[in-house]
Amino acid sequence: MKNLVKAEDNRSFGKKLLGFIGNNTVPIMFIIICIVCIPLSGFSLSYLANEIVTRMGRNLFLILCLLIPIMAGMGLNFGMTLGAMAGEIALIIVADAQIWGIPGIIAAMIISIPLSILLGLCCGKLLNMGRGREMITSYIISYVFNGIYQLVVLYMMGSIIPIKHTSIKLPRGYGIRNTVSLLNMRQSLDNLLAINVGGVKIPVLTFLIVGVLCIFIVWFRKTKLGQDMRAVGQDQEVARDAGIDVDKTRIISMVMSTVIAGFGMIIYLQNMGNISTYSSHSQIGMFCIAALLVGGASVDKANIGNVFLGVILFHTMFIVAPKAGAAITGDSMIGEYFRVFVSYGVITVALIMYEAKKRRAKAGAGRELAAAQAAEDGGAANEDK
Repeated sequence: MKNLVKAEDNRSFGKKLLGFIGNNTVPIMFIIICIVCIPLSGFSLSYLANEIVTRMGRNLFLILCLLIPIMAGMGLNFGMTLGAMAGEIALIIVADAQIWGIPGIIAAMIISIPLSILLGLCCGKLLNMGRGREMITSYIISYVFNGIYQLVVLYMMGSIIPIKHTSIKLPRGYGIRNTVSLLNMRQSLDNLLAINVGGVKIPVLTFLIVGVLCIFIVWFRKTKLGQDMRAVGQDQEVARDAGIDVDKTRIISMVMSTVIAGFGMIIYLQNMGNISTYSSHSQIGMFCIAALLVGGASVDKANIGNVFLGVILFHTMFIVAPKAGAAITGDSMIGEYFRVFVSYGVITVALIMYEAKKRRAKAGAGRELAAAQAAEDGGAANEDK
């Protein structure tokens, strides 16, 4: 009897272990990659810790903006790029006004809000028209609005929109230079209240701001609007029958995500110390989504823990891959290709796994329904007899 119980426990443990591995394949894969690459890179632990903490402060706020659309059932928001564009335009305006330091960051955030709201409204309405295909639609929308952004900064700024400082204008007199310096603003947020622990610089204020956003997200989920978004994410028809304005709720989620993305881009660029005017935003959505998926999130489920784990694993790989590639092959470019390949590959793998899991669940539900129907038919036949 004891042997049977033990065998049953072993089978149960085996099923749980396989289930855990199946649900966390991407994070486990990245943990293995990091374990292999860290010794090969030759970096000291203090250097790695310092780089990871810096990148956490730089990226966490941006990635957290993805959680709200997922809650509302809109999947991975590639449209967060629109918020990044709003943040860049706000920083260009602030740089032209020569407002630097913390006041400049606050001014840029205030300027970005109406731009982000307008872009979020447009994106939300377009995604409601492309219902059921939100991810690919938001991806294409980001390309469309990138064209509008290029038109604004390349032709309208300096000709229609007044730009005073020639240092940020192209020599022809209009359009913004490829790089706009934020040297007088560089790491203003990160250096304020920063502490040094064992050679690792910790940007306390930046982490406090990230912590406030995390608390807001936890609180927001418990509000009426947050509960409405969760209901819409689970089943739009049921939510509509319950009296929830589904389209409006989805638009609000996009607006919130875009505003947060605008703030996140400002935090990101003040850390970098410059704006690559025409390319800073181009890959930001891809890398943020990849980091979230590396943390174990899926298209329909993500939490704050996934964000933190994803940033640590994804950026650890980004730091060590070139040196590890050079150590293995003698060519550091292999490492560069590898990390770019992985950032796209992890999104592909995660989406394939999500779709396969969804189809298995649908097939299992169909089998259960067929079995229930067969049992009901069998019961009805016995009663007739």
